[in-house]
Amino acid sequence: MVNVTTLAQPRETRSAAPSVRTGPWFRRALTRMESTWFVLPIILVFVVLYAVPMCQSIWYSFTDYNGYVQNPSFVGLKNYVSIWNDSSMVQALGFTLLYAVATTVVVTVLAIPLALVLNRRFFGRNFVRSVFFFPAVPSVAILGLVWGFIFNPLGSGVINSIIGAFGAAPIPWLSDETLAQLSVIIVAVWAQVGWHAVLYLAYLQAMPSDLFEAAKIDGAGRLQEFRYVTLPLLTPAVSVSSLLLLTGGLKVYDLPFTLTKGGPGFATRTLTQAIIENGIAQSDIGRASALSVLFLLAVGIIIVAQLAVSRRLEARFS
Repeated sequence: MVNVTTLAQPRETRSAAPSVRTGPWFRRALTRMESTWFVLPIILVFVVLYAVPMCQSIWYSFTDYNGYVQNPSFVGLKNYVSIWNDSSMVQALGFTLLYAVATTVVVTVLAIPLALVLNRRFFGRNFVRSVFFFPAVPSVAILGLVWGFIFNPLGSGVINSIIGAFGAAPIPWLSDETLAQLSVIIVAVWAQVGWHAVLYLAYLQAMPSDLFEAAKIDGAGRLQEFRYVTLPLLTPAVSVSSLLLLTGGLKVYDLPFTLTKGGPGFATRTLTQAIIENGIAQSDIGRASALSVLFLLAVGIIIVAQLAVSRRLEARFS
């Protein structure tokens, strides 16, 4: 008996359907790999510039490698123990954490109100925006040199010259440990608050106006409007801004070095400066590598915790 369904089916359909299911394996593999071709350059750059050096640093951290010996000796955890026994390293860790947390909190607290002001309509608004954004344009190293002259602890410093005109004694801005740390944080906040205010401003301008109009119709004041409308919508911006501030603060080097050279003593020394000094100036690659590994672990833990807190805040305000 002749199968009517088979005869009625077009010849192209009968021949094409099995070919899709039973095509060569490499053809199916190429089809699946088409979406990943664009990722290969990124993977290559990651492996060459990050994964390989990281593995080398982990190996060097367990050796006495100084940059010249071809076959360094394995020393186990000696480099890690020496780091914790070095008071200058512990002090560098403390200031790095203080700098990262302080700049993140202060910049966030100042940038959000500044963005709200810059989002309003007033004469010269674009000029004011550019003025606040300008500190983010020059190099941070140049800003450190300029502020080093402003905070000069001698009477010739800009600030001390101003207060000296009123008969006050010069203030040791960069020669006192506490004042030096405060000076570095002040300059960092001044340099970054404008840039992050522009970031918040971009989020503010993308917010739908219907929500604010509905809040005004319901009789909400400015404080209530900020608390129940603006702040929840700004939560993603806060997450991005705080992540950038925290990561930048943990790996900071140029501003404290150009402003105070890490002094007085080790008051403003950062972990990045300690890694560079141990690895280059003292030719102690093994110890510098151990410090780099500990620094990587610390940064990873802090970033994961920050992301977890940000997600909870976003879920709470959403």
